[in-house]
Amino acid sequence: MPDSSYTPKGPARALQAGGGARRENAATIAGLKAELAAQAALIARQDVSLAHSRKIFDRASAAARIGVWECSLPDERLTWTDVVYDLFDLPRGSALDRSEIVKCYPAESRKALDTLRSRAIAERSGFTLDAEITTLAGHTRWIRITATVECEADAPVRIFGMKQDITEEKILSDKMRYLAEFDAMTGLANRARFQARLGHAQEGRPLGALLLIDLDGFKAVNDTFGHVIGDECLKAAAERLAAGCGEAELVARVGGDEFAVLLGTHLDRGAVSGVARHLIEAMARPLPVRGQSLRLGASIGVAFAEMGRPCDLFAQADTALYAAKAAGRNTFRIFKAEAGAKGRSVAA
Repeated sequence: MPDSSYTPKGPARALQAGGGARRENAATIAGLKAELAAQAALIARQDVSLAHSRKIFDRASAAARIGVWECSLPDERLTWTDVVYDLFDLPRGSALDRSEIVKCYPAESRKALDTLRSRAIAERSGFTLDAEITTLAGHTRWIRITATVECEADAPVRIFGMKQDITEEKILSDKMRYLAEFDAMTGLANRARFQARLGHAQEGRPLGALLLIDLDGFKAVNDTFGHVIGDECLKAAAERLAAGCGEAELVARVGGDEFAVLLGTHLDRGAVSGVARHLIEAMARPLPVRGQSLRLGASIGVAFAEMGRPCDLFAQADTALYAAKAAGRNTFRIFKAEAGAKGRSVAA
């Protein structure tokens, strides 16, 4: 029986081997194409995800008024995101010249920025600064600057960070601080700020004298004309007191109709007495309030800081004030400690 097996030889065998290799190559190429297609699909999905994330970031940045900035240190070349352009009222994408941009900072903010920036570069560190700017459109804004220095081979090459519009936060903060330190009715310093200044006197900021002032006749005005006229009377009296104390360190409302004047060390006893007399004369003049000509007076107690500790100054002036009232009002008395005794007396 003839042998049914057949093994190609020569050219036939080579042709068969070549066909197998082509099939293997085609399979490899098909596999590579499939892998590339999968990679392309993955990259496309990542691009979509990245674009979506960038869109969310841009929206969040715009809503929070936060922008990203970078400055190349060798050439001072600036790069900003859109929000930073908006903060400075510059057209988005316009050319940036740092020497011109820094002119938007008023002197105090620019000095602080230059100091912190130079220190951060020297120390390879960073900083945070709340700075005032005047935009190219003339608007005043406050921005919070955060910065970090980036180094290569231990040499600073760029500084980057964020800038955020904090104007509303600054306005609210200033308002809260004003309400904490100033009397809402008269606009003078309040008792808290007055006491804080007394405290500073114990920390190396000496005072010369304290004048404690009580308005004579105010209760009668308040009872006769009512609280509305009474409040207007207090405002007018406060304005007159402040106008008569041009050299005072602080003029404060420390009680209902009680005021305090802190004077510096540059005034001697004669000058302080002169201030007290001037205030009494000023308060003796009629106060025009809502068509009424109201008359008040002022009793004043004076205490000099040299008489004791700053924390005792208020009590000493209060003692002198009661003596002025006992003497018939519309006058002043100066606190004087009796030598060698615990008792106190007052003298004009």
